Amino acid sequence: MRMSQCLPLSFSALAALAALAALALPAAAQSQVTISGYLDTGVFRDYDKTRKLGTIQRSHLAVAGTEDLGGGLKANFRLSTRFELDTGQSEGAGSKPFWHDESTVGLQGGWGRLRLGRALSAMWSQEWKFDAFSNFNRIASTAWHMAHYYTPTDRASNNGAAEYGRMTNGIYYDSPTWDGFSFNASASTERTQAPGRDGRGGSVALNYDQGPVAAMVGYERNGSGDKDLFLGGLYRLGAATLMMAYDHNRAGSSPDTSRMVSVGGSYALGVTTLRASYGRQRLNDGVTHHMASLGAEYHLSMRTMLYASLGHQRYEHNPSRTAFGVGVAHAF
Repeated sequence: MRMSQCLPLSFSALAALAALAALALPAAAQSQVTISGYLDTGVFRDYDKTRKLGTIQRSHLAVAGTEDLGGGLKANFRLSTRFELDTGQSEGAGSKPFWHDESTVGLQGGWGRLRLGRALSAMWSQEWKFDAFSNFNRIASTAWHMAHYYTPTDRASNNGAAEYGRMTNGIYYDSPTWDGFSFNASASTERTQAPGRDGRGGSVALNYDQGPVAAMVGYERNGSGDKDLFLGGLYRLGAATLMMAYDHNRAGSSPDTSRMVSVGGSYALGVTTLRASYGRQRLNDGVTHHMASLGAEYHLSMRTMLYASLGHQRYEHNPSRTAFGVGVAHAF
């Protein structure tokens, strides 16, 4: 075919493609996918007196996205996995799901956000705000140690192994904020079973955060039938933040209960942040546990920091023990 015969068709095709591109470009610009994560590793002496190199503050990698559907409505998704930076293994490899942290898809608008899948329950997605170490540091966080090891956990949602704070087959709702108040709710669509326990998990949290004050009340019944009531509050005073929390839980229908009270705080000195916390936990048999911790963070940038952590535990009927370590963390 001669060039002169192609020109009319080519110009028509180009005009059509240009028109389609003009229509498609705004839609494409309204979709966004991000990759983010937290990389952490350190050298530390653990509570079992062994020296280790590994993750102290829970490394993770997440892929998330939103698409503007018009009319104020957006679609969203999030996939997040946790891993051990020193070995490259998934956190709890062999027992926890690969997308252990979160795997959800949903919609959001002026009415709030709705997600389906696996994620932190309504209560546990908020309670970290009232721990000086954000329920994140395996050396220094009193909430992580006392809740993780002594709060009943949902074995049913995690291949029979003890799960902490997450719900599978879940529906999650996060409300907008009205005058500082917001509401979170989550529920499992399926009844789960574990030895001697079964049920359908549900969780709610009412939050307030405005000015110098933040507070929360939450209640949860997980898929294994464990019940948990949580109260938290904090006050910001210039460079200082003071906080306290109360947690009361019961393991299914058994008489096993735990009550934990913790206090903590942080203080910012330029690029350095100091942290401290103390927790006291009393079990139903009268056994009492204590934990105190200190930490310091030196921020090399908005994303990178060096830190040191120290924790001391005194658990009744057991010798006291101490852990300490230093590490580096980078967020992206």
